[in-house]
Amino acid sequence: MQPSNEIKLILFSQHGMTDTNQDMKALAHKVAPPQTQVVAPNLGFFQTCFAIEPLIRKLEITATKNLKTHPNIPIRIIATSLGGVLWVELLSRYPEWLTRCESLILLGSPLGGADLARIIDPFGWGIGMAKHLGKNRRLLAEAIAATVPTLVVAGNTDGGGDGTITVESTKLKYAHFTCLNGVSHPKLKTHPTVVKTIQEFWSKPRDVLPAPEESLISKLIELFRYTPGMTDANAKDFNKAEIAFRFKDGTTIRTWKNPLGVHHVFIANVYEQCEYSGFVGWVHSNDLKHAIKTAIQFF
Repeated sequence: MQPSNEIKLILFSQHGMTDTNQDMKALAHKVAPPQTQVVAPNLGFFQTCFAIEPLIRKLEITATKNLKTHPNIPIRIIATSLGGVLWVELLSRYPEWLTRCESLILLGSPLGGADLARIIDPFGWGIGMAKHLGKNRRLLAEAIAATVPTLVVAGNTDGGGDGTITVESTKLKYAHFTCLNGVSHPKLKTHPTVVKTIQEFWSKPRDVLPAPEESLISKLIELFRYTPGMTDANAKDFNKAEIAFRFKDGTTIRTWKNPLGVHHVFIANVYEQCEYSGFVGWVHSNDLKHAIKTAIQFF
């Protein structure tokens, strides 16, 4: 550790589920500017599989200690997967920290809810970490991204996800967004392109992005994202969907039911490109049908 009078930045780097801090510590040291204190808490490999509150508490203790030790030093945060979820929860509980935060970088973090978690725990009964990762925290994350310059980095190996997390679930209003083709979920911690992407983001001052202009597509996305039981889905199944309704401008709502009977919905633009993908569990199938009827009636 450097003497406190030489430290100009604190860089928190947080690992995710079934992992240790080694890769995220190495990533932080690769991108850290001179005179940076790197803080990469190790939350434990097995501990990340169960309850989320003990993990938030461990991170809270470490963060609080460093912020109190260096009260006038700005901070930056890099977090991957579950690590991003933990930091969004923590920053939401300590909004006073946002004034010290120069940037937040989220690597493959499912803030809209992880589809694999919903598949493992479709009714939210509390099956390990799936109960927590399936939760939609987009509104919490967007409140932070509206204040702190935020970069979302997603990987894409199958046309709509990184093999673990869907691209859709990482997207946030107000945040800068980069999708790296060919980069898998584990590689988001180590890939040279990720290092370059972070360095480029920090190479010049960044502003919070304005909210996207309201359009038919943005209204439809908002409607479906907050339909009860909706989880962001992988866009790779878009080509299997059939058109349920076509609007005058060419925008379409498309639906597909997978072999397990799970209902999916997609929004496509006039160029036949997928703008949104989501699914609901069996218990919320009627909610999806109602949302589609609402979209047709009011939009």
